[in-house]
Amino acid sequence: MGLDFEVVDLPPADHPEEGEQAPDFERPLVNAEYWEDAALSDLTEDGPVLLLFHTMDGAFPTTYLWNEVRDRGWGERDEDGNLQVVGLSISSPYEHKTTIDDRDIEDTDYRLFSDPQNGVAERYDIAHDLDGMAGVSEPRPAVFLLDAERVIQYAWVAEEWPQFPDYDEIEAAIDDL
Repeated sequence: MGLDFEVVDLPPADHPEEGEQAPDFERPLVNAEYWEDAALSDLTEDGPVLLLFHTMDGAFPTTYLWNEVRDRGWGERDEDGNLQVVGLSISSPYEHKTTIDDRDIEDTDYRLFSDPQNGVAERYDIAHDLDGMAGVSEPRPAVFLLDAERVIQYAWVAEEWPQFPDYDEIEAAIDDL
């Protein structure tokens, strides 16, 4: 099968691991109606959070990721306020609103952090320089499942691009919460 892209090995990353507390941050958090600045710690105060770092909106890995999350129904809140699912990329709030509409996740509680300068990925040591774009980076694909104290219960970080997480493994970690 001929691929329209090259698979690229990514350098090692010193990202947060299971059992460590995830770094806190504050960025614009976008839903289907509006956005406002929010801190990760504010979200975890309400319970566990599945934090998904992804490529910029419109890139095929982001499309696949959000289709999978939507199809599995992760984070669709019940009356107990279970798992919150949030994404994070370098895309603007305007681009995030388009992704929410395009991926049919506007009727869910999925929200997307906007981090155009990629500072959060740098704090998590998962920043990835984009080939051919001087000074432009984005987060490498990564998944962090956090408890109410921001302690990482599950961590996965891509070692090559493109690479996708094992969604069944994530689902098992969610079920173990």
